Amino acid sequence: MLRPRKKYTVFDLQQLKGKRCLTHIHVKSPEEAAAAEEAGVDLMSCSFDTPEAQSRLPALVAAAPRSFLSVATPHGLASPEEAIRVAFRALEIGASSVYCSASPFIVESMAREGIPVVGHLGLVPRHVTWTGYRAIGRTVAEAMELHRRMKALENAGAYAAELEVVPHNLARFLSSQTRLILMSLGSGSGCDTQFLFSDDILGDYDERPPRHAKAYRNFAEEHRRLQQERIAAFREYIADVSEGRFPERSHLVEMEAPFLDELMQAINGAL
Repeated sequence: MLRPRKKYTVFDLQQLKGKRCLTHIHVKSPEEAAAAEEAGVDLMSCSFDTPEAQSRLPALVAAAPRSFLSVATPHGLASPEEAIRVAFRALEIGASSVYCSASPFIVESMAREGIPVVGHLGLVPRHVTWTGYRAIGRTVAEAMELHRRMKALENAGAYAAELEVVPHNLARFLSSQTRLILMSLGSGSGCDTQFLFSDDILGDYDERPPRHAKAYRNFAEEHRRLQQERIAAFREYIADVSEGRFPERSHLVEMEAPFLDELMQAINGAL
C-alpha cells in the first residue's frame, strides 16, 4: 500500500529557508501527533532513543501520515555503523529524517549514505558537564566556536541543526551564514523553525517551564483532576458492591425460568 505523500520533503524545507519560520513540535504520543497534524504544525520531532520509543514510532507515523517527522537517535552512538543502522531502521518505519547529537564524524558517515541528518548546536543537554545549563555564544570567542561547529556540521552533510539556547541576535546572524536549516529551541525567531516540546506547550509537568518555553494549557492540573476523579469513581464502585447496589438488574443476563427449572431437575435427578 502506498503511503500518503508527506507535506514536506527535505528539498521543500531547503527551498523555504529564509522565507518564513516554520512551526516545529516534539511529540510523544500518537494523540499528540494527530493533534499537531490537524492543527497544522509544519514539522514534528519524536524520540527514537529507547526500545519503548522505537516501538512507538509506527503509531506516530500512522497518526500523522502527511507530516514531516524527524526522530532523535540514541545519544552515545558507538560507531558510524551503529548510527547508520539505527537511522535506516527509523527511515524504513516512516521517519522523514534523523536527529543526531554526535560529532561531525558520525554525521558525515550517515550523510554519505543519503540519510537526512539534523545535528545539534549550542546548549547540548548531554554535554552540560562542559558548559552548565546556560546560553551558549554570549562572548566573541564562544560565538566563533559556535560558528566553527556549525560549518563543521554543514561540511559533514547535515541538512539542519537544532540551535538550543543561543542569543537570539547571534542566532539570526548564524542562520544567514549557513545552508543549514537552523531549528530554534530557545534561540529566538530569526531561525528557520521555531521548536518547542509538547510538554512545554501543554504544561504537562509540575516544574516551572524553562525560560524559552510557553505553556498554552495546564495538563498537569488536568491530570491531577482526572486522578481524583478515578479515585472517586473507584470508591463509588466499591461502595455499590459492598452495599448491594451493583450489579443492578439492567446489568444482568437472565436464563428463562422454564429452562433453569428443566436444568435443575435434570441435574438433581442425576444425583
